[in-house]
Amino acid sequence: LSSCSLNSFPTGLYLATSSVSDKITSISLSNNELKSMPGKFFTVYKNLQELDLEGNLLEKLPVEVSSLPNLQNINLSKNKFERFPEELTRIQSMESINLESNQIKDIPVDELNKMTKLSSVNVKLNSVNKENLNHCDAKFELIL
Repeated sequence: LSSCSLNSFPTGLYLATSSVSDKITSISLSNNELKSMPGKFFTVYKNLQELDLEGNLLEKLPVEVSSLPNLQNINLSKNKFERFPEELTRIQSMESINLESNQIKDIPVDELNKMTKLSSVNVKLNSVNKENLNHCDAKFELIL
């Protein structure tokens, strides 16, 4: 569903994919005009391992995203995030978070360090306060 000029998630897809929703492990909704994601999306597609939301107008994620037990990679680059979506820090299966090209200022390094499988966080082209990160001891690759 990439590059379809979607401004909201098509609710008809819940019904259309109901018989296979638990088998879907990867979804790309990149390069649309999504301003928000419904909480229901994250409860219906609960077995997602990869989610690509690059190039939308998202400012935040619903709390339900933290209920995805198998999510490993999320791409939120080129959106409108001003704050790091801390809901992601509750997903212990997470390996990679891409937040390149947003407006994020602060990174919750202490919370991210608790994520044992996390290997990289990309926050290039953000407004990150790098002085606060000079003395941090990140257990993952922090791409500035």
